Amino acid sequence: MSRPAVSSTDRFGVTLLFSLIAHGVLALGLTFSFEPPVRRLPALDVILVQSANAQKPDKADFLAQANNQGGGEHDKARRPTEPLSSPVPKPDPGVAPRPVEAGAPRPTPPSEAELLTQRRADFSVRTQKRSEEMPALQQPTARELIEKKVEMARLAEEIQRESEAYAKRPKRKFISANTKEYEYAAYMKAWVARVERIGNLNYPDEARRQQVHGQLVLTVAINRDGSIKRMDIIQGSGHKVLDDAAQRTVQLSAPFPPLPRTGEDVDELYITRTWQYLPGDVMVNR
Repeated sequence: MSRPAVSSTDRFGVTLLFSLIAHGVLALGLTFSFEPPVRRLPALDVILVQSANAQKPDKADFLAQANNQGGGEHDKARRPTEPLSSPVPKPDPGVAPRPVEAGAPRPTPPSEAELLTQRRADFSVRTQKRSEEMPALQQPTARELIEKKVEMARLAEEIQRESEAYAKRPKRKFISANTKEYEYAAYMKAWVARVERIGNLNYPDEARRQQVHGQLVLTVAINRDGSIKRMDIIQGSGHKVLDDAAQRTVQLSAPFPPLPRTGEDVDELYITRTWQYLPGDVMVNR
């Protein structure tokens, strides 16, 4: 295969192109130069350390705000832990605080001394006003003084009389089947035996003929000398013949022995018992 022939016209065009490029470079003054690479110094990392000591290291691996002689088990230098190495907290979206509107300052409460001064001032003013409004008290006359003394003497005499009457009131003692005091329990036991004996000897003939039975509750008051003061039927039997028979039995049994002498010094003894009129014409005191 033969190469194409280059004509003289082509050669002239190529020569003209290189000539224009050379002249353009010379006209613009473009030059090319090669600068040597700049030598960089070794850089040290700047950190913040949490501890410091007085000993200055001979060869520092890092720059910090204080001297810190490192140690440990690693052959290579490791970056110390920084106090602010944690990630920056992200803002938490929430409700924005409400702006506080400027207002009038709150009044300062008065001190204790000021309050005391005000109260004293009010009190003094009010007292003076009342003293001016109140009329002058009239002095009692001689007759009024005498009447007042007589009234006081009368009241004192009445109080003395009531005190004496209260002191003279009889001391009363109430006992029943549940009494456990030795003196009164023994007295009541003898009293029951006496009324049961008299009651069965004088059993009412009408109740025997009509076959009437029942029970009643009777309270007998006995004076200090053993005489009967009064009798009260607390709960009737429903049959008048039995109620009357119980009271008649107490009257037939009197007088009773005098009351026992105790530390209470009783003037009246009240005995409450249940009187039972049972079939078979038997009277029992419980």
